[in-house]
Amino acid sequence: MPTGYSKSPLELLNCSHQSKVLKAAIFSRFVLLILSILWRTLLAPYDTSAPLNPNCLGNPSPPLPPPLLPSLGSAIENGVVWDSVYFVRIAQCGYEYEQFYAFLPLLPACIFVFSQTVFAPLVPIIGYRAVLALSGYVVCNVAFIFTAIYLYRLSVIILKDPNAALQASVLFCFNPASIFYSSIYSESLYALFSVGGCYYLLSRANNIAVLWLALSGFARSNGVLNAGYFGFQAMHQAYDAFYLKKRAFLALWILISGALRCICIFVPFISFQAYGYYNMCLGRSSDEMRPWCKARIPLLYNYIQSHYWGVGFLRYFRFKQLPNFLLASPILSLAVCSIIYYVKSRPEIVRSLGFQASVEEKSSMAVIFSSQKPQRSNDTQFSEKYSSRKQENHNLKSRKKISQGEDLAEGRTVHGSLEKLGYTSAFVLPFILQVGFMAATAFFVMHVQVATRFLSASPSLYWFASLIMTSHKKWGYMIWVYCFAYILLGSLLFSNFYPFT
Repeated sequence: MPTGYSKSPLELLNCSHQSKVLKAAIFSRFVLLILSILWRTLLAPYDTSAPLNPNCLGNPSPPLPPPLLPSLGSAIENGVVWDSVYFVRIAQCGYEYEQFYAFLPLLPACIFVFSQTVFAPLVPIIGYRAVLALSGYVVCNVAFIFTAIYLYRLSVIILKDPNAALQASVLFCFNPASIFYSSIYSESLYALFSVGGCYYLLSRANNIAVLWLALSGFARSNGVLNAGYFGFQAMHQAYDAFYLKKRAFLALWILISGALRCICIFVPFISFQAYGYYNMCLGRSSDEMRPWCKARIPLLYNYIQSHYWGVGFLRYFRFKQLPNFLLASPILSLAVCSIIYYVKSRPEIVRSLGFQASVEEKSSMAVIFSSQKPQRSNDTQFSEKYSSRKQENHNLKSRKKISQGEDLAEGRTVHGSLEKLGYTSAFVLPFILQVGFMAATAFFVMHVQVATRFLSASPSLYWFASLIMTSHKKWGYMIWVYCFAYILLGSLLFSNFYPFT
């Protein structure tokens, strides 16, 4: 923010609040662990195939001596259910089958590295597969804890209210998809690099942000959507350079650099598709090739989702799937309500994609979306130019206060007006656009019950829920009931190999 007018994001960060978020994240993981162990002890699993582990197809490893504590190893392995089986198997044997390529390599790679280093001494004690599973649990749970911290920091920058940021972050710690963040699933790593990348982007650390958002695309396929944040940044920087500063070359350079950053975020996912094409298609005759190999654009991921899991537009719209639509209805309703509330509150922001923001917001966006450390004089000139072009008479007083450099008390008044915006600020717009696209995809294309965990890493949902908890106590109570009910239900069903989401 401009010096002398408001506190910087770092000044807004509250160490006490961060400590509370850290404690909530750790406590929530212990709650999930205890619930999972409890349900496994009390109930028999629906599917007992979790411990099965045939030899690898490629280079079968020599048989290892029996572990010293086989019962402990078996207890750890029993938690490897649903998609966790794929991630552990890939870490152990690589991509053996075509359908394995639906699971991106970041989590299996982390599991493999930890099993060969940190937890390698435990192999003689609990067995190699148990060590792989233990590595996966540690990676996912630690990633979740760091995600909660980064969400708090990002929320402070966006909402400019440490208390609202704390509430949103604690809610994330107990989100309805919590069981997947404690299991060997890619949600934790995706959330870490997605939320952390957005934090570094708004902290003007663009190179770090590119790396983190690219890694999110190495964890889950929807990580490629994070390129939109850089697109939004480049769009506003180019507008500032071309229309307000009259520097066409600078605007062109901003657009080119923004496009290159977006490409960098796409690279991990595209390279993984190329890796699949190399393994599954090259060196084979036409008769041996799979159908997707012969396509004009051979996309392995899309073929696997359609062929093995039946994913496609309206393909899930069957009467027998009604219970799954009901299971996903709370998170989808929350997403839709968050979008409607934002659109009704700031229709001019949505229509103009943020270009009709107020003087104060526009000045703030110019600072945060800049890759260089801001100077007060430049921000003042920006506010003067923008207000002279875009603002009506009712903004004239605010423009004069900024352009004439009034004292700190007046600057605090400007900052206070930004604080009041909170969830409805222009900064939230790219998050709203992303969650809208993801919610539509989950409802019309995917297996709809996956929406609960698919949308669970969207920061705007927690910001909106925090707003509801503050302004409507009864609805806030219902949100907590929803979260805790899904934590109990998820830990019960998922841990015992029953369908959940």
